[in-house]
Amino acid sequence: MRGVAGLAARHAAALWSALRTASGDDAYERYRAHQAARHALEPPLSRRAFYEDAQRRKWSGVSRCC
Repeated sequence: MRGVAGLAARHAAALWSALRTASGDDAYERYRAHQAARHALEPPLSRRAFYEDAQRRKWSGVSRCC
């Protein structure tokens, strides 16, 4: 029984992770991992600054098809 419970827990964790990625909820964590791996000498943005920058990029400029 213990093996089945562990398997179910791993599947639930993988599903939760996929849902967070699809919704963008883990964007800051992914940014921090990228920042640490590729730009370690630069100071990372705070969570608030990251969110504000994402909103600015999302809502600035033309956002319609025609």
